[in-house]
Amino acid sequence: MSDDGHHEHNGHENVPSRQRRRFPGISSRAYEHPADRSALVALRKLSGFDTVFKALSGLLPERSLRLLFLSDSVRVSDQQFAHLNDMLRDACYILDLEKVPPMYVNQDPQPNAMCIGLDQPIIVVTTGLVELLDEEEMRAVVGHEVGHALSGHAVYRTILLFLTNLAVRVAWIPLGTIAIMAIVTALREWFRKSELSADRAGLLAGQDLQASMRGLMKIAGGNHLHEMNVDAFLKQAEEYEEGGDLRDSVLKILNLLPRSHPFTTIRAAELKKWSESRDYQRIMDGHYPRRSEDKDTSVSDSFKESAASYASNVKSSKDPLMKLVSDIAGGAGGIGGRVRRGFDGFASSAPGQEQPPSDEPPTDTPPRDDK
Repeated sequence: MSDDGHHEHNGHENVPSRQRRRFPGISSRAYEHPADRSALVALRKLSGFDTVFKALSGLLPERSLRLLFLSDSVRVSDQQFAHLNDMLRDACYILDLEKVPPMYVNQDPQPNAMCIGLDQPIIVVTTGLVELLDEEEMRAVVGHEVGHALSGHAVYRTILLFLTNLAVRVAWIPLGTIAIMAIVTALREWFRKSELSADRAGLLAGQDLQASMRGLMKIAGGNHLHEMNVDAFLKQAEEYEEGGDLRDSVLKILNLLPRSHPFTTIRAAELKKWSESRDYQRIMDGHYPRRSEDKDTSVSDSFKESAASYASNVKSSKDPLMKLVSDIAGGAGGIGGRVRRGFDGFASSAPGQEQPPSDEPPTDTPPRDDK
């Protein structure tokens, strides 16, 4: 347990006086979401990924990234954004990340933070985020980014950033090809899952669930806490998960595909659920995987754990599509009829227009545009 006062460990100084538990030698496996690991395994197996990875690693050297942020951002230090520097050192102390990564503040009104870098991680936060969050909320965000660094996420996030944002400046990269788009889609899928892991790391660093919840609410609804409520916010996630019919399930998937982050309400619900789990309590009690054991970890066991997590989520999900998947897996009868009823009218007329019987061909009458 952290004592009152300041500490010095591995170059980490000026940690705050609030008592929190520290996790010496903690492995990222302790907080990584099973879906994060399985998505990363799938990504690495994707045809062509190794080729793209090696090509872009050589094209965008580490020095270029550092020079970019040195020239057009403010580097966090004891002299600049000192309170953020304290939070960074504190998060590295709590999660026992020996080498403190460089951190920059970038002028951008959009609240955002990222951990990128090919050889060494770099943390970047925007002025919009710094101005939006209070100290404890920001502490969770900094811990979130340190979690990315500890998990080794930075390199894959950099590849995605390059392919989606920077590659438009490099004419020879064929972004329209199926192979590249498949890689981008797989990277985004992993990226979203990695956010769930890093949210957990942020909670371990800040050890204040309410601050983590407030931060996610503010990212969704702005700096209007007096107008928002955590319980109501989590209720939104429940309503989203329950979702109407199969058409809503498909629309959820289509809405999510182009996004780099999971929906904020879902992140809040996932984090709250984990905070109430036995796994979280065991970590807080000092029982967690160590980095020294990582080399002995079985990849197949991690994959089995990920598969078991997916199966459990599908089985317990209230989403109609997930219920259908669960029924199919369980051999439930009448699936064909349920699929037809679920998708009936998905691309047909607007609500309020009578649908033809399912065994008759649709009419040629175009749907009316009800305003």
